[in-house]
Amino acid sequence: MSRSPYEPLPGVPEGSPPSRDQGRRVLDLLKVMHRLRSPGGCPWDAEQTHQSLARHLLEETHEALDAIDRGDIDALREELGDLLLQVVFHAELAMQAGEWDVDDVAETITTKLIRRHPHVFGDVTVGSAAEVLVNWERIKAEEKGEQRLEHDLPASLPALARAAKVQRRAAGVGFDWRTTDAAIGKVREELDELASAPPERSEDELGDVLFAVAALGRRHNVDPETALRKATARFAERFDRMKAAALAEGVELGSLSDDELVERFRAAR
Repeated sequence: MSRSPYEPLPGVPEGSPPSRDQGRRVLDLLKVMHRLRSPGGCPWDAEQTHQSLARHLLEETHEALDAIDRGDIDALREELGDLLLQVVFHAELAMQAGEWDVDDVAETITTKLIRRHPHVFGDVTVGSAAEVLVNWERIKAEEKGEQRLEHDLPASLPALARAAKVQRRAAGVGFDWRTTDAAIGKVREELDELASAPPERSEDELGDVLFAVAALGRRHNVDPETALRKATARFAERFDRMKAAALAEGVELGSLSDDELVERFRAAR
């Protein structure tokens, strides 16, 4: 791997970082990671590959998401450190293989951010955050040329997140609901079709409902994956309170009517 002498990237704002010392600890992390992978370092670190580290990257991502959902800012700092370690670890592996290093990673994302924010670094005008996302997908499509809508989407991407990503790409070329009312109407239409669908069509119709709900989330600038994750957590906490109260009263939930279950669930707020 060869590297040309350092030259400022076009479009990077002039001046110092927000904090005078910002970035120095990242350099410390790079030094520690290099020592761990060097002769006489850590045997475990020395054995790792991109493939063996993949599950750790996924786990640390979920732990960071959990800290965000809980509003635990101190835990988030720690989890982001664990995520940063994964980035540095993969970059160290690639550098030792003579492929690329952490500066190449930073350069790639920096130039991408500048290129895809023409409303900040260029003369484009936007009216909302949603329009920024649409422009991002449009610029990405222009960079990569004509591709299938699901091109390069990872198979492991959760279904709702995948739906939202596909919809953003479609919106980038103008295929999008123009109003929130239209998006709500589509959800109602799909619910009606699900209600009248024969059993063999239920899966398809339910999928259409979820896809329409994801599109509605876009109109409200809400990430459907995050919304569902939070809703699931709220339900679980409320259900546990309801179940504990019923057990304390010697009541079996299975013996209650639908109305009684709903009443108890509401009371468990």
